[in-house]
Amino acid sequence: MSQQSRSQQIRKFLTFGAIPLSIFLAVLVYPFAQGLFLTFTNWNGFKYTKLAGFENYTKSFRDPTFWATLGFTLKFVLVSVILVNAVAFGLALLVTSKLKSSNIFRTFFFIPNLIGGVVLGVIWQFIFNTAITAIARKFNIPFFQDSWLNDTNKAFWALIIVTIWQSSGYMMIIYITGLISIEQDVIEAAKVDGASPLRMLTAIKIPLMAQAFTISLFLTMRAGFMAYDVNLALTGGGPYRTTELISMHIFQEAFAFGHFGTGQAQAVLMFFMVAIAALIQVRISKRLEVQQ
Repeated sequence: MSQQSRSQQIRKFLTFGAIPLSIFLAVLVYPFAQGLFLTFTNWNGFKYTKLAGFENYTKSFRDPTFWATLGFTLKFVLVSVILVNAVAFGLALLVTSKLKSSNIFRTFFFIPNLIGGVVLGVIWQFIFNTAITAIARKFNIPFFQDSWLNDTNKAFWALIIVTIWQSSGYMMIIYITGLISIEQDVIEAAKVDGASPLRMLTAIKIPLMAQAFTISLFLTMRAGFMAYDVNLALTGGGPYRTTELISMHIFQEAFAFGHFGTGQAQAVLMFFMVAIAALIQVRISKRLEVQQ
């Protein structure tokens, strides 16, 4: 490569790549590196005076609440990923069928995704605490007479219901894109061969839209691990911290209890756990895509 060609490449990089790279380093890489460094100090939220080694990580591993919230978060992620995608795929099948009001249904199902998490939590808190209990007491339905948000077992399902209501509309759009991208010639050929609707769904539509499943599963899993606003507004982690997700626990550890070093260490641990889970999920999904 001549000196002139090398100079032209460097000039092109400085023209088109230097600014985005600088922004990436300043906004993502540097804050992450700084946060990782602070986990090894006695940081108090403003400054640090000495290095603490692995003390913050040791405290995190010895914190029973951290493990309890992590276990609850894993349970929440697993259930929400399955149910959100199942509902979203069902809605996508519904609105892509030959319905006269399919566009209205698409808009109706997507609207909850536009509502902020805090507002959504407040709305559903009123529904669970007031509306449902009032109707249940009027018609003598014992199962709903007491608010689900005050029950240590039912509060989890209240959180799942709100998550499904909020997220399924967005995932529905992704599945709609996957469904309409399937060649109609393939569908028509299957119909000619006498394939039943169920057979067509399992043997043709689902395999041909594997990429849509990869994207949707990744997005719902990421959202599940990072859920905070709905958790805060709906249950506040209660009752008795039984619905406290890992994001809320980290926030409480740092800003409520003032354990900034420990909270930062737990945030780093959460990052690596989410990254590993996401890589495994994407890798498995990509393998299934290739097999199809």
